[in-house]
Amino acid sequence: MIITIGGLAGTGTTTLAEVLSDELNIPYISAGFIFREMAAEMGMSVLEFSEFAEGNDDIDKEIDKRQAEKAKSSDNLIIEGRLSAFFVENADLRVWLMTPFDVRSKRIAQRENKSVEIAKGEIILREKSEALRYKLIHDIDIKNMDIYDLIINTDSFDPESISEIITTTLKVI
Repeated sequence: MIITIGGLAGTGTTTLAEVLSDELNIPYISAGFIFREMAAEMGMSVLEFSEFAEGNDDIDKEIDKRQAEKAKSSDNLIIEGRLSAFFVENADLRVWLMTPFDVRSKRIAQRENKSVEIAKGEIILREKSEALRYKLIHDIDIKNMDIYDLIINTDSFDPESISEIITTTLKVI
């Protein structure tokens, strides 16, 4: 079973991947894991690699390629990443998490110990930048939900309930 989980910052993709991984007893990887793996391969800290990766489209492409390769070589895997659904061709289920902007802003502010207003401004800048990069690098419109099998509002359910929704869905596909 190959499952992709995507969503914008603050929607709970990592939390869900962890809960679902435990529930289904299958491993999960994230774009962040791969990013850290690549940093280690280059003998860089995550911060150093982040600076190196800025403006370097090849890093983004390599992360996407590695996610797809890991999925192809696995029978059971959860892949968490904003664009995973677009690159993991053998996915059995593609999930997108959405959450109202104000809720995401509060979550990120709390997680990163900053004000909600600062978090809102940073989210807006980050998402504009990412949307542009996704379009330029991959010709992907991040707002196009056509590829997803299941879209869940994480403001309406806790991670365990979302995991239950997904496991129930897996029984019928």
